[in-house]
Amino acid sequence: MRKSKTLKNGFTLIELLVVISIIALLASIVLVSLNTARQKARDARRIADIRTIQQALNLYFDVQGRYPAILDSLKPTYLAQVPLDPKDNSAYEYACLKDAASGGNEGRGFHLAAILEDTSHSALQTDADANVSSYEKCTGSA
Repeated sequence: MRKSKTLKNGFTLIELLVVISIIALLASIVLVSLNTARQKARDARRIADIRTIQQALNLYFDVQGRYPAILDSLKPTYLAQVPLDPKDNSAYEYACLKDAASGGNEGRGFHLAAILEDTSHSALQTDADANVSSYEKCTGSA
């Protein structure tokens, strides 16, 4: 009697499905970690932008004796271009403030803000102008 040998040349459907599901799982893990890295990079850019704007505002104050009513007043002398949010190219929140406690002197302070994607970022713990209750917004245009 003769026994025939059949050779298996290939993979079964189950083996292929297992391999595809493992590859899909690994790809999703990589995508999630890339998204987190992108968020951190955008937050770092926002913090750097805020520092750049703060420096330009302080230079403006040193020369003009007040802060500008709008950030566009910093161009082109103090900033070549006013930085925008890296995610949606929106402007950072800015308000020129007048000191209500000292008779309403315009441009004596400012509020500058960016919304970070990481709500537990350490920069949020040292927000210098988070409490601006003794100030009102400026009414000027420069």
